[in-house]
Amino acid sequence: MAVSFVRIDDRMIHGQTCTRWALEYPCDGIVAVNDLAATNPTLKAAYKNASGKKTFVWTYDEWKEKCQKVLDSKDRYFLITKEPILMAKILVDDKFDPGVREVNIGPCNDRPGAVKLGNNQSITQPEAEAIERIMQAGYNVEFALLKDEAIGNWKKFRDKFGFK
Repeated sequence: MAVSFVRIDDRMIHGQTCTRWALEYPCDGIVAVNDLAATNPTLKAAYKNASGKKTFVWTYDEWKEKCQKVLDSKDRYFLITKEPILMAKILVDDKFDPGVREVNIGPCNDRPGAVKLGNNQSITQPEAEAIERIMQAGYNVEFALLKDEAIGNWKKFRDKFGFK
C-alpha cells in the first residue's frame, strides 16, 4: 500500500500533518493536490519546505497522470487536498482506490455560509455533499484536527445538511 493516510485540510501541509499524523500513519512523503498551490511557485516552495519529507504539490491534471506511480511506489504517502470537493472527485468520480478506507478531515476555516461543526472545522453545503458522496462510496469520514482531538464521524453531522 503506497497511500497510508488520506486527509482534507485547508492548510494542506503544516507541522501537525508532518509530525503528529506521521506518528499515527507512517509515511515517506506527501502528495498534495491543489491547482492554485501547484501553479504558484511561492506557495509550492512553501509547502515543500514545510514538510521535511519527500513532497509533491501537483495540479489535479498532474495527479491524474501520476497517481498510478504513487500506488506502485515502495514509499508510503499521505494524499491531501485542500477541500472535500476535490477529494470526492479523486476518490468517487475517478474511482481512485488509495487502499485505505478512512478519510480524515482536519482544519476547515470558518467562512460565510459554512456550518461550524467544531473548533476550526466548518463546512459548506457543497462540501457536505462531497463528503456524503465519499461516505456513500464506502469511506469512513472522521473529523479530527489531531487523532486525540476528534470531534466525530460524518454520520454525526450529516443531518445538519439534509442527509438522513
